[in-house]
Amino acid sequence: MHFHQWKRRDFITLLGGAAAWPVAARAQQREQMRQIGVLMNLAADDPESQGRVMALAQALSELGWTEGRNVRTTFRWAAGNSDRFRSYAEQLIALKPDVILGASSRSVGALQKVPGNVPIVFVTVVDPVGAGFVPNLARPGGNTTGFALFEYTISGKWLELLKEMAPVVTRAVVLRDPASAAGIGQFAAIQSAASALGVELVPLSEQDPSEIERGVTDFARSPNGGLIATAGTSVRVHRELILGLAARHRLPAVYSDGIFVAAGGLVSYGPDRVDHFRRAAGYINRILKGEKPGDLPVQVLTKYRLAINLGTAKALGLTVPDKLLAIADEVIE
Repeated sequence: MHFHQWKRRDFITLLGGAAAWPVAARAQQREQMRQIGVLMNLAADDPESQGRVMALAQALSELGWTEGRNVRTTFRWAAGNSDRFRSYAEQLIALKPDVILGASSRSVGALQKVPGNVPIVFVTVVDPVGAGFVPNLARPGGNTTGFALFEYTISGKWLELLKEMAPVVTRAVVLRDPASAAGIGQFAAIQSAASALGVELVPLSEQDPSEIERGVTDFARSPNGGLIATAGTSVRVHRELILGLAARHRLPAVYSDGIFVAAGGLVSYGPDRVDHFRRAAGYINRILKGEKPGDLPVQVLTKYRLAINLGTAKALGLTVPDKLLAIADEVIE
């Protein structure tokens, strides 16, 4: 039944039923209901969002937190929009939840700017110390802790992978998120690997789709080019555009997440982001049971997955080295 079809008398009947509950049971209900806020970096209808939200709900449920029974979760979906990050952070903190989950650096940056001292657990943040979210990983102190996405050394591996997959590449356009410290750190790590591999880098720090399109198209006018899409909200939000540009301009490309490879990207190497949401439930549970976020060490998850799309390699006229096929976690025919 849709919301607008509800009759006033149905609503009054519901209230009447509620009024008939024993007072003690009502008090117990109120006492047990805990509030969780979640500030997501993607859109609600992004297929990737559903897997993350389900992993969080399932893991919380396994720890005894059932939606509507003893916990209520409020989501806000920023979809990569800076203004939304700000306003949704304010909305969530105004609700005075027991804990907020911040997905991505931009979520955490927005949440920390709002007064309120609500405990924050973050996921999919690349460099929480460099971004100023915590003073150190072992003893974060304050009201914030969580799960760091990877160590910067992984970014240099993306360039190595690009050269292994496409040895002719001598130039690479690097898409990075200019709104986070992690965009700078990832580029620096790629840069440190570039001279030894003989690759000239062209950074593209744009969030606007037309700028991304113009930048990649200009880059692709010269030969022997490749593309690296670093980890960042704007790269994820515009992933269809980036995949389309790589295919149209026949650019071998490396990504930080297997979701790109499943959608036609050439190769990816990076962490399992859904696993972050699963693990975050453990910290949320501990905070709901009285532990302080500042006492929970930030965890850096270092289990990475290599995914290769053989169909895309064939379309680009590339032969995937046997040694990469042997160690790949996922090979898409």
